[in-house]
Amino acid sequence: MGAGKSTIGRQLAETLGYSFLDSDQEIQQRTGVDIPTVFEFEGEAGFRARERQVIEDLTEQDGVVLATGGGAVMVAENRQRLAARGFVIYLHCSAEQQHARTARDRNRPLLKTEDPLTTLKDLMAVREPVYRQVADMVVSTERRGTASVVKEIARRLEDEAP
Repeated sequence: MGAGKSTIGRQLAETLGYSFLDSDQEIQQRTGVDIPTVFEFEGEAGFRARERQVIEDLTEQDGVVLATGGGAVMVAENRQRLAARGFVIYLHCSAEQQHARTARDRNRPLLKTEDPLTTLKDLMAVREPVYRQVADMVVSTERRGTASVVKEIARRLEDEAP
């Protein structure tokens, strides 16, 4: 959360001439409600089931940059689909940076706790090893602007092209 997936993804897609897709936006479009409402009525398990289906559908498309929710890769099926059907980029930043970027955002159901920073640190401790395992590329977004990150990713993708 707050690493820049949607913002960077949108700009990267434009730079590469691809379409941009966001799994959370797709869930909202399919359900007609925002993510906090899905969590409220279906819980995290219901949200993850919807997310699994959306990722299955969206990863079948070519020429797209897909931003997923931060917890998506915690589901083995999602990891398999993302790794098999695309090039996975992990946008890394510290829990402190995530907290600074999400502090005023009320659409983060997992951060509706008394201590959001501790929640972010706890999530990072569990998720980061999985992110690194599934990632084809790791890029830091810590204290960096969107343009700088997009430029680095585009350069590195070009360097890795056959």
